[in-house]
Amino acid sequence: MEQEVIREEKRFVINIDGKEVYVEFEMNHDKMDLDHTYTHPELRGRGLAAQVVRAALEYAKENSFRVVPTCSYVRSFISKHDDYKELVA
Repeated sequence: MEQEVIREEKRFVINIDGKEVYVEFEMNHDKMDLDHTYTHPELRGRGLAAQVVRAALEYAKENSFRVVPTCSYVRSFISKHDDYKELVA
């Protein structure tokens, strides 16, 4: 089941009962550096990190941002999803 992903100032986050899953980012002009992904231990294995990363990549696509996948999870996600490879700076 898809959870609601909230875009905050420097991250995309899912909050379930006070436990978070998020991807943090920094903006540098038209580049979005996705630099850290975190999943609360009790929420791991549910595909939630993929949901926040997909939300961040869709946001980048909608706003014509290039993506810098500093985070290893983000790099791995992009390598498995061809539709996001063109976003990589």
